[in-house]
Amino acid sequence: MKVTIQLPEDISAALEEQWDNVPRRSVEAIAVEGYRTGALTEGQVRRLLELDTRFQVHALLKEHRAPLRYTEADVDDDLFTHRELGILPSR
Repeated sequence: MKVTIQLPEDISAALEEQWDNVPRRSVEAIAVEGYRTGALTEGQVRRLLELDTRFQVHALLKEHRAPLRYTEADVDDDLFTHRELGILPSR
């Protein structure tokens, strides 16, 4: 989907004074709000913003004060991955 936003000239100018890249910051705002409301997953945020790692997603969410959703299933997945990589001993 392609989204086009029309901004009045004064608003566009005000944003450009504060933000280095208005289009990028606009997409970040959509991604963060999508995650905050549960509409987007962490992986979707990473893909939308073309971030390389989940840690970059975490940093972005922290910057925007969006709480990280880390479930028991996420813990289990991380433990499994750590065991597969040999970081933790197998049970």
